Amino acid sequence: MKYQYFALDIDGTIFSSESIIYPVYRESIDRFCRERNITLEAPGRERIMLEIGKPVRKIFQNLFPQLEESDRDVLSDSVLRLLCEKIAAGGGEYYPAVTETIESIVQRGGKILVASNGRRPYIEAILRYLNVLQYVVHPTYIDGQNIFTKSDIMRHYVSLGIEPRAVVMVGDRLSDLEAAQAIGCDFAWCAYGHAPPGEITTYAIRLEQFAELAKYV
Repeated sequence: MKYQYFALDIDGTIFSSESIIYPVYRESIDRFCRERNITLEAPGRERIMLEIGKPVRKIFQNLFPQLEESDRDVLSDSVLRLLCEKIAAGGGEYYPAVTETIESIVQRGGKILVASNGRRPYIEAILRYLNVLQYVVHPTYIDGQNIFTKSDIMRHYVSLGIEPRAVVMVGDRLSDLEAAQAIGCDFAWCAYGHAPPGEITTYAIRLEQFAELAKYV
């Protein structure tokens, strides 16, 4: 199987926020509570990681159903700012050979797309740290206006004239598989990512490490 376009999920695919996500949530929640003089229990690390890969608003609805949406937005913005600060300082885990693999794909004629439920500052902070942001074509992100899900992102790429058969969606969670199914393209499952056992049962390609992706150009 050979592809022209590689639509990359971010967290659990090229990067893991697992080592920094819990401290960031704790700090953001503590700040939020101090500012409002309220008490809000922080979700555990495992509970937070189960939400990774979903749209941001859905994550905060699931984690903090007791809050008004406006308060959830304030809290999620605080989390975003802190995450980007930590990423810029080298925080988080980058999976092996990501930069080299993306460069190899591009050098051999492949094109890099981004298909993530994360917000633009978060995604671009990771890609900038890896020095691969310049390789992304047709940059498209969830904006809460026209594009609400990862599947919407993939449908947008098709609307630009990209043929689904030329694309492989690369990711680790069910939302990535669903995004591939939304346009009928192949799915490359990153088995090393964050999916709990049994979440992913169908895929065209199984990746044990990101570097294996280069052979599908």
